[in-house]
Amino acid sequence: PAPASPRNGDPRAQLSPRQAQVLDWVLAGQSNRDIAERLALSEGTVKNHASSIPSKLGVRDRTRAVLKALELGYF
Repeated sequence: PAPASPRNGDPRAQLSPRQAQVLDWVLAGQSNRDIAERLALSEGTVKNHASSIPSKLGVRDRTRAVLKALELGYF
């Protein structure tokens, strides 16, 4: 199979490894606070990662990012 890249539609290739981890937990319905505890990060750091995910997936907000990730088969 071809390596993951934004050109072949894999959303994970558009995200940093940490953003991908945050997205995994967002997809699981976790709050920023819960994600921060699980990843041993500050809640502000998680917020920063979470807020950058929608634009990288070509959408405007967290909810649409979740829908886009599901549409692309991320989860």
